[in-house]
Amino acid sequence: MSKTKTSLFLELALPDKNGTSRWVNISEFVGTYASLKFGNGASWARKESTLAKNYIIEFDKKITVGNGIDRIRLNGLNDNKHSQAIAIQIKQTIKKQRCVILGTSNPEVDHKNGMKNDDRIMTGNNQKLSDFQPLSKAANDAKCQFCKECRRTGIRYDAKLLGYPMSYYKGVKLHDKSEMGCEGCYWYDPIEFKRHLKFSQ
Repeated sequence: MSKTKTSLFLELALPDKNGTSRWVNISEFVGTYASLKFGNGASWARKESTLAKNYIIEFDKKITVGNGIDRIRLNGLNDNKHSQAIAIQIKQTIKKQRCVILGTSNPEVDHKNGMKNDDRIMTGNNQKLSDFQPLSKAANDAKCQFCKECRRTGIRYDAKLLGYPMSYYKGVKLHDKSEMGCEGCYWYDPIEFKRHLKFSQ
């Protein structure tokens, strides 16, 4: 019995129990996984697909002509509310900036809210440029892991692990699960975090 495209992608991406996977480059859609190649749109990964009904799907797209998909990953289990779509104007602006941590060019577009619990931001309705930030792949992958751990345990990331004199500039150790619960965490906005360092002296 042949496998469905959803099964093939899950086999290739290997998401963890929280529904998070690595980035899968479209160049990997060869051999056994050749049927995953995108034709007219991401057919098996569209918002109405079986995959999207179970997982939050994140695409990394070219901002050149055609806006083609370069790679895809799963970023958590889907509660059927969030699509993680990013307005193209915001993406184009962020892509021209440098990573706020490493200063490197060609960054990924990061949702500051790692809890992914704000419908306004996650569904693309009334998004603001300030909801996002440029992060290098290395920095974004690191943030993804720390946010996943925070969602799992309810314990916020402690910036003292990076040598900073304070853990967070707003909020307490336990995540309050509120819409703006991520605010104050180093990973939510490294630039804003550093602005508050002088108040901790």
